[in-house]
Amino acid sequence: MNVFTWTWLLKKEQSSTRMLGALLKQVVGGLEEMPEEISEAYDDQKKVIGGRGPELSDIAKMLQTTSCERLTFICIDAMDECAPEHIIKILDSLHQTLQKSPSTQIFMRGPHIQADILKRLSRLVASLVLTPRKRDVIGYPSTGLKE
Repeated sequence: MNVFTWTWLLKKEQSSTRMLGALLKQVVGGLEEMPEEISEAYDDQKKVIGGRGPELSDIAKMLQTTSCERLTFICIDAMDECAPEHIIKILDSLHQTLQKSPSTQIFMRGPHIQADILKRLSRLVASLVLTPRKRDVIGYPSTGLKE
């Protein structure tokens, strides 16, 4: 089974834990059933005073678990619009996922942080710069937004 996830990381005020948690939720939502390990982890966290959610390292491990045995495509847009401290944590978590889940493919758009992406994800990524043409930008609203 293939899992395809698309996530927008536009809010600077969101933590890296919330962002990866949202990504995990989308990946799990594409599965036929929730892996027992993940439901147990969330149930355990509900028992903690205040009912906090799992920590970033736990979420990263769950993401690895859910994507290691199936072809998974993760697309993340506007990565360069996140706060810098969150970008590093997210990239490091994604690096771990790529190392342990070779069937996972990540498409990430963040032209202003390309150097960080290449540094943190090293040999696990290929870089491609996409630049829109002026006629595409001008022509899209008139053709792409029709009902």
